[in-house]
Amino acid sequence: MKTLVLNCGSSSLKYQLIETDNDKVMVKGVVEKIGTSKALFTYCPAGRKEFRDTLEAKDHDTALSIVLRMLTDAVSGVIKNIAEIDAVGHRVVHGGETYSQSVIIDDEVIAQIEACIVFAPLHNPPNLVGIRACSKVLPGVNQVAVFDTAFHQKMPKMAFLYALPYSMYSKHGIRRYGFHGTSHSYVSQKAAELLNVESGKDFKVIVCHLGNGASVAAIKNGVSLDTSMGFTPLEGLVMGTRCGDIDPAIVTYLIQKEDLSPSEVDTILNKQSGLKGIARTTNDMREIREEANEGSELHQLAIDLFCYRVKKYIGSYMAVLNGADAVVFTAGIGENDAEMRRQVLEGMDFLGIENDLEKNAKHETIISKGPTTVMVIKTNEELAIAHETKKVLQQKWSDTKKERERRELLAKLANISGPDRTKIILLWSQDQNVSREQLFKKVKSAVTIDITEEIFGALLIEMGITCT
Repeated sequence: MKTLVLNCGSSSLKYQLIETDNDKVMVKGVVEKIGTSKALFTYCPAGRKEFRDTLEAKDHDTALSIVLRMLTDAVSGVIKNIAEIDAVGHRVVHGGETYSQSVIIDDEVIAQIEACIVFAPLHNPPNLVGIRACSKVLPGVNQVAVFDTAFHQKMPKMAFLYALPYSMYSKHGIRRYGFHGTSHSYVSQKAAELLNVESGKDFKVIVCHLGNGASVAAIKNGVSLDTSMGFTPLEGLVMGTRCGDIDPAIVTYLIQKEDLSPSEVDTILNKQSGLKGIARTTNDMREIREEANEGSELHQLAIDLFCYRVKKYIGSYMAVLNGADAVVFTAGIGENDAEMRRQVLEGMDFLGIENDLEKNAKHETIISKGPTTVMVIKTNEELAIAHETKKVLQQKWSDTKKERERRELLAKLANISGPDRTKIILLWSQDQNVSREQLFKKVKSAVTIDITEEIFGALLIEMGITCT
């Protein structure tokens, strides 16, 4: 099954075409600066040279058309025609409380995604643009929405509620939603596979998704019990440009002292804080580390704040889970910054966490030697979206097949005449202790139509006949 995975931003379209039967990424790429005459188009077919170009892409419809044209190009393409695309899987940031799993997109789903724009004003609108572009350019192809928030919808109420007046939740939906759900789900499952955890066995894992956006999740038996991001992705860890946890009174204080508008404060908290706010020069952890190694105290302080907050969350989630079988680092910083991992894990041996410095430096999968396994696992949200898309569609096809079979069975039952039904009742009444097998043989030779065991069983239920 070939699935086109899309992640649409306000001016970008990231894409991958994945063959889910063997998890092969046939092609991946991105269209950036959509809406301009100088859109940047990147196309990377598996095993072949990467292609880059500057094109005009006035909107996402045009960008998607460019992608599809390249996918089917006689020289550079990986498929003969777009009919080979079986489905499209969309990353959708916010599904609110409506969706705890991925769903096939229809008008009702689109309406719900629109209703959640109030929670994700920067993300849901471009996600919808991508969905509508596919409806135009790939009419009739099944589309599936895979929500960032869905994985966290099973959190207990004590974990997702804020201690605000309850009406704030019931009227306005103010609660912890959590994000990076696709990554947390994928990585926690991968950890269980790599550690050969038996199905049904208790497995407690803390996943640290550390990139420009960062979050931690406490997961037990595949269910998210708590996560660091909250009502928005602003809460929790120190991030590239987001401040993470702060005293909420700081907001009103800044409004009063600096004569700022709520929008200006929002910009400070989301775009001017975090690593960039402390380091002042950049939010790229690699550049910050280079400056810290050159002796910059502010850059080192940014790293220290980042690591301290991650350590704090690991410790608190150890308490939530009553210990953990594994702690996993993933995403850009989590997968690639060995020094960050060393600093976070230092002094946590009392929790069963003992870092193997040599394995950590080599970025091995297992980097610990204590009772709590510490792992580095590469996240793959696109593959996870492709898998979710396939699972949802297979369930749809299975349900459709079952419904078709049910209707066919009902039609066959309706064709059994009154006289034949009377014969069945008479045969059964002659010996009500008759076995089902014996009665079936008698009925099969007595009735005027060809009757199968399946129809016979359904008929017994319909007529209220029981056999030994």
